[in-house]
Amino acid sequence: MQERLALHPVHAPFRGRSRWSTGGRTLPWLLTVAGVFTAAQLILVVPGSGLGWDETVYVSQVGGNAPPAYFSAPRARGISYLVAPVASLTASTTAIRVYLALLSGGGLFACLWIWRRLVPVAVLGCAGAVFSLLWITLFYGPQAMPNLWCALGALAAAGWFLRAVHRPGEGRALIGVGSAVAVVVLMRPSDGLWLALPLAASALLVPGWRRPAVFAAVAMGLLVGAVPWVVEAYAHYGGLGARLHRASEIQGGLGWHMAVDDQVRALDGRSLCRPCDVPWKHPVAAAWWFALPVLTAGGITAAFRADRDSRAPWGRRLHRGPAALLATCTAASLAVPYLFLIDYAAPRFLLPAYALLALPVAECLVFLAAFLVTGVRPSLRPVGAGVLALALTGHLAVQYGVLRHMLDVNRSLRAHYSAIAAGLHRLGVRPPCMVSGQDAVPIAYYAGCTSRQPGGHDASITPGGIEDAARHMPVAVVVAGDNAPPPYARTWRATALPHVRGRETYRVHLPPTPLP
Repeated sequence: MQERLALHPVHAPFRGRSRWSTGGRTLPWLLTVAGVFTAAQLILVVPGSGLGWDETVYVSQVGGNAPPAYFSAPRARGISYLVAPVASLTASTTAIRVYLALLSGGGLFACLWIWRRLVPVAVLGCAGAVFSLLWITLFYGPQAMPNLWCALGALAAAGWFLRAVHRPGEGRALIGVGSAVAVVVLMRPSDGLWLALPLAASALLVPGWRRPAVFAAVAMGLLVGAVPWVVEAYAHYGGLGARLHRASEIQGGLGWHMAVDDQVRALDGRSLCRPCDVPWKHPVAAAWWFALPVLTAGGITAAFRADRDSRAPWGRRLHRGPAALLATCTAASLAVPYLFLIDYAAPRFLLPAYALLALPVAECLVFLAAFLVTGVRPSLRPVGAGVLALALTGHLAVQYGVLRHMLDVNRSLRAHYSAIAAGLHRLGVRPPCMVSGQDAVPIAYYAGCTSRQPGGHDASITPGGIEDAARHMPVAVVVAGDNAPPPYARTWRATALPHVRGRETYRVHLPPTPLP
């Protein structure tokens, strides 16, 4: 069996330089993966989708449909910078979605291209498909959220890191790893830190990888990417320590929290699970998650075995084993805060880990495919191929089912917020205006108003400030269900708002005396 496996192209010695030094064979594969990813977003995700709560915060900072929403301490402005070229020109959600879908497809291609000299094209194409066809990746590809961009940045950083330590003369690799780390920090500073830790440690401690220049590039990327967040901390939050403290408060207090089970329950179709005390209704949606450690371990083993069986065309052994191991360790580092340090879950938090784990998983899947071709008796190959095809088909069916559910929820929310915004307009709440209360941030965005809250995570005004604002602009306090309005609005006139099926009933409280 070992002899038969050695004959497979993935494990055989390379006989020519062109396979690796040119993109002739790699380019079509990677373009296909990126093209399918982009097309799936444009066909399945973009039509009819609306901006969610967090998206309205990020988009409103650079344009969109409303004045800037309050920017709470944990947030970073990287995604706002990313959408600025479109959001500053148009408030069209569709335009923003199409722009991000095209950009994310291009980003996936660019990140995979970085790895083209580190792993064979079969593994690279498989890794891109494994990652891009997860419902989480497809759903967040065209969204104005930072997590996918952290994932792509982490994938790029690990690839540039390996190129820098294996080929010290490749100066662009140093620039690449520093830039990729900086992008991740710009998007989510905490993700950037957990990405930089294993890369910096590897550049200092791993024999054969000790490159002070690489360590310096990682550290410089971390510092440069953090500059906007740190400057803003001193400008608006009372200093770096105060912002970190407030960010921890908003996230429920960072510390030891076992959130593994929360992440598992969130996989059956929840954008945010907080508090995550809901029943686990669809275990099949997490089947791939439980298979992930097994496939990763198998991929690492297969990658080290491939290193022993082949040589790179420039006379040095391939480093697929160490590459798969680095990707796994970096993914584990990026997953730590979301599995063990917060008490809630969101599937998007682990996108950077999934992007990196796609590489060892692809190593395992390609090895299994090679084994079916060369390591199994011909009479058993159809059975093995059928089992593998059935497993992959089932996986894709589950991913599509959860994606469809998430899109239904998103479109229902869009209809809900749009109906409320239309109701507010009919009541005279038109820009310039202010909205407070339940779901004030997205409702205000859809209505073209500013959102202000006197308490909670987005506290940015006092009750007296809201009353003062009501004297010179339309102000609306939105209340859900049978909840009582805040004390300052109890004498205001209450009116029911339009109701969308499947959503809670809302009402609005308006100042007793209309503006002249």
